[in-house]
Amino acid sequence: MDCVFCKISNKEIPADIVAEDREFLVFKDINPKAPVHLIIIPKTHFGPVSALGSDNENLLGGLILKAKDVASTVGVSENGYRLIFNVGRDAGMEIDHLHLHLLAGKPLKF
Repeated sequence: MDCVFCKISNKEIPADIVAEDREFLVFKDINPKAPVHLIIIPKTHFGPVSALGSDNENLLGGLILKAKDVASTVGVSENGYRLIFNVGRDAGMEIDHLHLHLLAGKPLKF
């Protein structure tokens, strides 16, 4: 598979890894939109949110809980953070591997 996030997960491409466990990998975005901009991915390849079904509820819940834990670890829980799923090209999705953005470190505008 020619998926950049799969290659990062498999350590074929280097990344600035912030956290890792059996299911998820968290790394710094190479084009950050905030002082803290992390990408949270499942290690197993899944398509975008629009390709998921009810059988993926645990995966999505796990992804959000991982983001919550990482926010605490990197010290942004108290002031707040934003979680973003981009779904489709018009929303800014560039890589078709399920991922969640965590942005923090300054007041964020819409």
